[in-house]
Amino acid sequence: MEWLNNLSNAIEYIENNLDKEISYEEAARIACCSTYYFQRMFSYVAGIPLSNYIRRRRMTQAAFELQRTDKKVIDIALKYGYTSPTSFNRAFQNVHGIAPAAARNMGITLNAYPPIKFSVKVTGGSAMSYYIAEKESMRIVGIRTPLVEDMEENQKSVPVFWNNTLQGQQFSAICQLSNQEPQGILGVSIYQSPKDIFYYIAAATDKSIPTGMYGYEIPAATWVVFENDGRFKENVQSVFQRFYIEWLPFSGYEYAGLPDIEVYPIYEKKTLNGHSEVWIAVKKKRRVDL
Repeated sequence: MEWLNNLSNAIEYIENNLDKEISYEEAARIACCSTYYFQRMFSYVAGIPLSNYIRRRRMTQAAFELQRTDKKVIDIALKYGYTSPTSFNRAFQNVHGIAPAAARNMGITLNAYPPIKFSVKVTGGSAMSYYIAEKESMRIVGIRTPLVEDMEENQKSVPVFWNNTLQGQQFSAICQLSNQEPQGILGVSIYQSPKDIFYYIAAATDKSIPTGMYGYEIPAATWVVFENDGRFKENVQSVFQRFYIEWLPFSGYEYAGLPDIEVYPIYEKKTLNGHSEVWIAVKKKRRVDL
């Protein structure tokens, strides 16, 4: 459960710097992963984007200060990193539903968001159907859209990319490319550097790359494959969350940091409903001799 401890240490760093500049890079370093994967992992485990979490925590602390001190609103705004009253007012209203000045009124209702504490829950919940697969490198071909390190923005852009693809003509062409395992239409998140992040809608194939499409080779790896019955965005997101919280801590494996793959069956109708799979690359946990 070392990764969970690393994540908790990163949260402690954030909590200690709510009134200072928070470096996502430093938080990711403490969590022992890239900035992109730290934000991705945090979003799945916490159920909220990192930027949103930090905003809520800062506005919680700002509300406490407005109620217990006589500091000017602009001074509190500057303390929590807002250089203009307008941006602070907007952030405060998004969290509390009222203007900052109104927070000083007796009897006013505010929203307090406590710090997140990560722990492994023994819930005795539903089983996770999975199998382990050793696979040589796989070549994918398809279309792609750029991502950023801010997972909040990615969670908005990826569904739009899917909708546009399902309504366009390239979807059928991608379906026709699929001739390798895993069979079906793939959603693949690929991180190479902060300025080189893409989400692919693609197929595993050995066919040539059509005009307007891109190819990428995913290296050989050990994959844990989760079977999932449900719809894109809802249950697939839940699989990633349960992987981090319920499966990984007890599995004897570590997250390998390779592209994550969503696998959807090919239907005549352009839909992502029904059975799907999530492929996550893992590696055996290194033993530490005492």
